[in-house]
Amino acid sequence: MKIKTKYHGEVEINETEIVHFPQGIPSFLDEQQFYIMPFADDSSFFIMQSVKTPALAFVVVSPFDFFQNYSINLSDPIIEALEIEKQEDVVVFAILTIAEPFQNTTANLQGPIVINEAKKFGKQVILSDSPYQTKHLLLQRQSSQGKEE
Repeated sequence: MKIKTKYHGEVEINETEIVHFPQGIPSFLDEQQFYIMPFADDSSFFIMQSVKTPALAFVVVSPFDFFQNYSINLSDPIIEALEIEKQEDVVVFAILTIAEPFQNTTANLQGPIVINEAKKFGKQVILSDSPYQTKHLLLQRQSSQGKEE
C-alpha cells in the first residue's frame, strides 16, 4: 500500500504494520491509523505518520533513550484496551515539539504514546499523577562546569 507522508513523500508501507488508535489521539480523534517509520537511517528519531492525512505526522522518540529514569505504570483499563498480554509487546514513544535551535526541542513525557506492538493497537496515555510534564528538554544542557543543569 502506498501513502503520502509529510517528510518522506510517497512511500510503500506494509498494511500489517499500521497501528490502530481506536479513539484517535487527543486533538485528532478522527485519526485512527498511523504508520511508524524511521526519520532517517540510523536514527533515534521516528515519524508517526497518519495513514489518512499526509500533513499529519509527529516526530517521536523512545523516552527511555533520552531520559534514563523515565518510567510509567499502565492502569488495568489501559492494559485491557490495548490487549497487552506481555510487557515485551509494549513500545512507548514520546512526541517531540521541535524547536529552533534544536537544543530547545522538548518531549511530552506526560502523554506518552503506548503501543501493543503484537496487536498493533495504540493509545496516547495521559499520566495525571506523575512528575512528568508536556515539555521536558530532550537534550540536557551542560553548564560551564560541565554538569547537567
